[in-house]
Amino acid sequence: MRRFPGLIMIVLAVVGVFVVVGALRGVLPDGLPFTSKTVERSQPVLLQSLEDIGEFRAASANLQVIVDLEKDTRFVPSFVKGRRVTMVVPGEVDAGVDFSDLAPDAVTTNDDRTQATVRLPAPRLFPVRIDPDGVEVAGQSRGLIDRVGSLFGSDDDFQTDVLRRAEDRLEEAAESDAALDQRARENTRMMLSQLLGQAGFSRVDVIFIAPDPTMR
Repeated sequence: MRRFPGLIMIVLAVVGVFVVVGALRGVLPDGLPFTSKTVERSQPVLLQSLEDIGEFRAASANLQVIVDLEKDTRFVPSFVKGRRVTMVVPGEVDAGVDFSDLAPDAVTTNDDRTQATVRLPAPRLFPVRIDPDGVEVAGQSRGLIDRVGSLFGSDDDFQTDVLRRAEDRLEEAAESDAALDQRARENTRMMLSQLLGQAGFSRVDVIFIAPDPTMR
């Protein structure tokens, strides 16, 4: 049987190194300089995903307004020249949150990444949507001149004015509806809790930042 003294020495040297390393690791508090170390540098989770959501419409209010608009000519009787219409106008107003311009620190997490805090702008109202098929004329009257004029033209300008006033009334009603704002906040919190929960977060806190009244 052939002997390989050089190979045996190498094996013994390697074993000796592992024995010494094991002993020193028990003595030195932080281990040796060449031991492995894991550093977590992950960015806040889902920030990009939240930005991709864009505008999240969290709640919707179905409203209806009755607009009674009358236009007369001064010193002229209404039966000669004048117009009045009563119109029932239904519409929808959505409340939601804009995710498209979040700050870099909008999402923060704790050290073990089980809790997340999301800072968002307060819910806002989106433009009023009027259902043209649901608009109903409850009553109208026109003076003689207006009746004759309608034979040669349209009433588009007058109807547009009525609908614009209806939009204003619907928006005012939505702004004064505290329940709509509260529902938008609750639904946004629920959506984010489910979304971040799927990423492993057991607790999600959502903070809404009130708009600066000096900014227009």
